[in-house]
Amino acid sequence: MTRGSHGGTGRGATSTPDSMRRPMSSDPEKGSPGLLRPPPHAMRRPGYHRNWSAQSITRRVFEHHDHVHDLHFKERIRHFTWTWFTMTMATGGVANVLYQVPYRFHGIYAIGCIFFILNLFLFLFNVTMISLRFYFHPSTFKHSLLHPTESLFIPASVISIGTILLNVTQYGLTDGKTGAWLLTTMNVLFWVYCGLAVVFSCGIYLIMWSTQTFTIASMTPVWIFPCYPLLVIGPHAGAIAKHLAHRPGEAMAVLIGGFVFQGIGFLLSLMIYAAFIYRLMTQKLPQENLRPGMFVSVGPSGFTISGIVTMGRVIPDVASKDFLLPGNGELAANISRVMSVWAGLWLWGLALWFFIVSFGAHWSCVQKRRMTFAMTFYSYVFPNTALTTATFAIAKALENRPIAILGCVMTCILIVIWMSVFIMMIRAVIKKDILWPQKQEDREEGGWKKQDSEAKVCDLRRCSTTSLGLRMRVDDSQAPSAGVATDTAESSLDRWADRASSGNGVMNLPENIILQGEGVDVRRGDGVRDMV
Repeated sequence: MTRGSHGGTGRGATSTPDSMRRPMSSDPEKGSPGLLRPPPHAMRRPGYHRNWSAQSITRRVFEHHDHVHDLHFKERIRHFTWTWFTMTMATGGVANVLYQVPYRFHGIYAIGCIFFILNLFLFLFNVTMISLRFYFHPSTFKHSLLHPTESLFIPASVISIGTILLNVTQYGLTDGKTGAWLLTTMNVLFWVYCGLAVVFSCGIYLIMWSTQTFTIASMTPVWIFPCYPLLVIGPHAGAIAKHLAHRPGEAMAVLIGGFVFQGIGFLLSLMIYAAFIYRLMTQKLPQENLRPGMFVSVGPSGFTISGIVTMGRVIPDVASKDFLLPGNGELAANISRVMSVWAGLWLWGLALWFFIVSFGAHWSCVQKRRMTFAMTFYSYVFPNTALTTATFAIAKALENRPIAILGCVMTCILIVIWMSVFIMMIRAVIKKDILWPQKQEDREEGGWKKQDSEAKVCDLRRCSTTSLGLRMRVDDSQAPSAGVATDTAESSLDRWADRASSGNGVMNLPENIILQGEGVDVRRGDGVRDMV
């Protein structure tokens, strides 16, 4: 980079190229702020602005042709990915937890309803936004299905539907507050959802296995995510079968279906568990920004516990006299209930183990503070709502007060975490940590490249080029006359600005000129750059 010394009247030689020099007027009147104009042949850069005033000169220099720091709404909405549905998963999960708190107080039902209704609005918001994304950018629909990471989160939309149906069953059918029509409707929607969960689970895995190649080093528990639509069927089956007790045939069909689909989801997750443990043994912990996804491993066991224990508790109420054992249906139903509790206890220990491992993996993240917000932060909430409801199910089955109190403590912590993550999400949108190129799950990876129109969009946390605003004033104690000093100031700032916007932003200022930045004065001899 070339350095030059610029005096007030051209003292000293300079090595500035001819193409970078600006003609100096010999007429002193043309040096005044009111008459100073660029030569007709001078072409101003698009990212070059100035604002003259009678007392000072303000100049802003930036390179927007290389660094883009603002995007239109249509461009930002391109990056509204399927991971936003993790927000509705978590919100519906909190409503589910509040419904199952064993120690009721006046208002807890209303709080649960607030989360339930809020979840409905958030779900509509997500559907609207992702529809606008596909409308304005039609190619992103296919890309979202084939992208190695974003495609894993497509089932989040289905899980959100499952949690909404579960909440409707819980809050809508309680104490006969609605008619029989809603019970019939929820029974039909239960089977519709089962079909939807199977189609999405199989479909996403088939697309992944047909179009992508994964290595064990890139494995995270998020690979379990396509199983999650199946994992919420068990808790839903237990909730709706309880209200179908006066229709034993329909209730038993729901319970059997719940056990079948819950078993599919859990056994698939169990096999992926093995790959995750192998990955930890050979590759150590995932990167800091991927570790929230480790809590996804808590969910399969948690939902399965909640599902089988709840369904096992309902079986004796709906089983026929010939259920499993001809003439001994009641005995078979009671045995099924006992077995569900013992299996639930077994899996509860597994869920706690994965929770402890996932929690401990974040210790280094807290120390180093390297994590930036991502929508996967809702993994701190939704899988742990499964563990909390499982804790309540075990406490109710064993009539154990300490375990029930532990579940209440976990509920309070979950609500605080949900509120914190929700606030962080809003802050991340404002600070452009999400809804921004290369910031979410549609980022460049696995052979996927960013759009050509976004090739110059900056990561604002890493980009070192910022708009530089400088205000110049004259040190009257060293100026021979006000007129000469003003001319020197303007001409020096003009030359500095042109060189800065050309990529060479180092200038030596005259000794009587001071550039005032953000709390910093820059005098003669100081190197001034447009890039820090």
